[in-house]
Amino acid sequence: MTKFEPRDPDFIAKVRDSFSRQTAMQTLGAALGGIEPGVVEIEMPFRADFTQQHGFVHGGIITSILDSACGYAAFSLNSADTTVLTVEYKVNFLAPAKGDRFLARGEVVRPGATVTVCKGDVLAYDGGEEKLVATMLMTMMTMPNRSDLTG
Repeated sequence: MTKFEPRDPDFIAKVRDSFSRQTAMQTLGAALGGIEPGVVEIEMPFRADFTQQHGFVHGGIITSILDSACGYAAFSLNSADTTVLTVEYKVNFLAPAKGDRFLARGEVVRPGATVTVCKGDVLAYDGGEEKLVATMLMTMMTMPNRSDLTG
């Protein structure tokens, strides 16, 4: 059951369109998973070129997919004439990012006209095992769409 109603009936197309223009996610090989009002998933396969010195996916890479998942969760609830920008976030790394693939799930905790609070997790899948590797709490600011801030 969905907790929130999107302000834009075409929110799925809006999220997909914006994500398709995000070259950072393309560079990471990340792909959209599920999209619901206030909840977005982003999947990313393991890549050796994203590891740190111990062979785990670097925290900055994990944070990138989680920031986007939370941002798109907030964006999914916005009206068509607005976009969002990250104001701040706090991340806790709970386990090494080791696995074949990673799933970032962002979820709106409280939507607002100006500020939206989101939470998110990254799960690592290694064979048949699932492990929580990071959790985030973040704040998004709603902005009017402008040519320099296209959704």
